[in-house]
Amino acid sequence: MKSYDLIVIGGGPGGYVAAVRATQLGFTAALVEKEALGGTCLNWGCVPTKSLLRNSEVLHLLGKGKTFGFSFDNLVVDYGVAHKRSRSVVKRQTRRLAALMKNSGVDVYEDSASFAGTHVIELEKSRTSLEAKNVIIATGAKSRQLPGAAYDGEKIISYRKALDLTELPGAAVIVGAGPIGMEFATLWNSYGTKVTVVEALSHVLPLEDEDVSLEAEKQFKKNGISILTGALVEDVTSTDSGVDVAVKTQGGVESIAADLVMVSIGFIPNTAKLCLEKAGVEIDRGGAIAVDERMQTSAPHIYAIGDVTAKMGLAHVASAQAMIAAEEIAGTSTTQLEYQNVPRCTYSRPEVASVGLTEQQAHANGYDVATAQCPFLANGKAMGMDDNSGFVKIVSDIKTNKILGVHMIGGHVTEMISGPTGTIFMEGTLDDLGNTVHPHPTLSEAIMETAHKLSGHAIHI
Repeated sequence: MKSYDLIVIGGGPGGYVAAVRATQLGFTAALVEKEALGGTCLNWGCVPTKSLLRNSEVLHLLGKGKTFGFSFDNLVVDYGVAHKRSRSVVKRQTRRLAALMKNSGVDVYEDSASFAGTHVIELEKSRTSLEAKNVIIATGAKSRQLPGAAYDGEKIISYRKALDLTELPGAAVIVGAGPIGMEFATLWNSYGTKVTVVEALSHVLPLEDEDVSLEAEKQFKKNGISILTGALVEDVTSTDSGVDVAVKTQGGVESIAADLVMVSIGFIPNTAKLCLEKAGVEIDRGGAIAVDERMQTSAPHIYAIGDVTAKMGLAHVASAQAMIAAEEIAGTSTTQLEYQNVPRCTYSRPEVASVGLTEQQAHANGYDVATAQCPFLANGKAMGMDDNSGFVKIVSDIKTNKILGVHMIGGHVTEMISGPTGTIFMEGTLDDLGNTVHPHPTLSEAIMETAHKLSGHAIHI
């Protein structure tokens, strides 16, 4: 039986980062991945969707020919080519990851893994076993199904099946207005699909600051996306042409005809087939593995990271957890992850990015709160781009001037959130952010201007 200092189960953005960091720390490491290196994020999530959304962005700009002074006839749009390009991006990245594993000295097993004991990992296909001094579980999560409407892969699908489509539906219902739902709504709408989004809560992107959610909903509707909030899907009936979706709203029950339904209502941790009881690893009622701040489970030598912990379903969270777990095993860990200070991004149109507390959360936590906004309408770069909707909002503590949260909606804001994230990480104040010179002309100036406004000396607004 081959033995390793560390075996990582799952090769997503948490798993492969943990394996590489372990070898950097001098460990022998193996990684077991049953499908494809990079996991869901690289193969069926973050990367292919962003590739497709780039196509959507190009289409959006082509629709502004009059504004930018060009015109053309007979534009042909082929979603199949966009899909093919997205898969080529994935293939290049998976090849890069395979090279990274090889160069880092990580042994990769293409197999399914489960526990056969506290230190023994059993591989299903090869029917062999591996011994591990330590284990990191990074098996991710799967899409939650809509009650009473199981996935059939054709008319009722998950986001993963949606990424296999080479032709888009004429009409679609998307259940769930979180980041995944609104990104697909943006993509499909740009290619001409009639999209209806159904959300049970009162706003789209319901975990964002309320001002951002309200602005997002207004912009999505302006772009032609139909949105039903405070609404529940009661039934999905298959028809010869597609589906009829019965949606309960405050006004009663309405039926929506569509070609298909895409469900995006959350995730279930992938723990069912790991045989965790043989290793003494505890899970909660939802199937998530319980971990402490060092990512350690109830078994001292076993750690868990990423979506399987149900802490925060983001790729960069999994990677950050991976670093902590690997360094904890090596006895060198000093970082503690504060989940509320992790940046959150939605790559729809408009984009949304945030970090820290929303205004509502800050009030609930007992802070004496001050807020300010800077609209992109006042930003020269945004005007030049003809992309001037949205704003930057800062939430601060009146007593200390400490920045509690930064929330943005508009063009390219997902590329701007790292600066405020660093300021919050360093427990920075409005003066720290406002006195940081931002280049002109850039969209990021709106962050500085918002800080100036909160300090009482805004220049441009």
